[in-house]
Amino acid sequence: MLIIPAIDLKDGCVVRYVQGKSDKKVYSRDPVKVARHWVKQGAKLLHIVDLDGAFSGSPKNLHLVKAIAKEIPVPIQFGGGVRSLAAIKKVLGLGVARVVLGTKAVEDKAFLEKAFKQFKERLIVSIDAKDGKVMVKGWKARHASLDILTLAQRLKKTGFKQLIYTNTLKDGTLTGPDIKGIKELLKRSGLSLIASGGVATLDDIYRLKMLEKDGLAGVIIGKALYEGRFTLAQAIKMG
Repeated sequence: MLIIPAIDLKDGCVVRYVQGKSDKKVYSRDPVKVARHWVKQGAKLLHIVDLDGAFSGSPKNLHLVKAIAKEIPVPIQFGGGVRSLAAIKKVLGLGVARVVLGTKAVEDKAFLEKAFKQFKERLIVSIDAKDGKVMVKGWKARHASLDILTLAQRLKKTGFKQLIYTNTLKDGTLTGPDIKGIKELLKRSGLSLIASGGVATLDDIYRLKMLEKDGLAGVIIGKALYEGRFTLAQAIKMG
């Protein structure tokens, strides 16, 4: 199971939020240095989110993403405000291995199909859920009618083999991952998953590791690493 450190960018800094909306904490003003640190600790993939982009609708920190991609030898997956085919192409041109789609993929089925046809495995969709419903626009709005399983089935039909699943109520809370929700989505979607949100202890990683046989491919970890609950090296050993 892949252990994936998260780097959330806001106003040029590495930050963490609670449930994507409150208690912002700045951990570093040098995102490139943070990326190098995680690679030195053994990261095989970095998950970078442009929070300014997610809130505004277009990426705002691409100069930092470009600098990170140039500096580190491991793949990057990047999301946050990528809502057009031109934006996808631009981000990939910076050296990003995979673009994470959210709002636009949820709201525009035709766009999703067109994007997948053009970029295929260089795209992954993040399903951000709250009480079983899909959240959009930087988690500020709930999609009126779409539930997570319906969206997952749409992704599978389009041709996706993997998705990112975040329980937004768990994100940044250090209260443990949504094991029940992850199990259910793995069972019912038939897709491989990368889980995100709530990891606080090495035991949480162990519990997620038990779902690897069901299709859990990785876990994105943010706050627990930045708060020193355990090291990335320890997490990788557990995974």
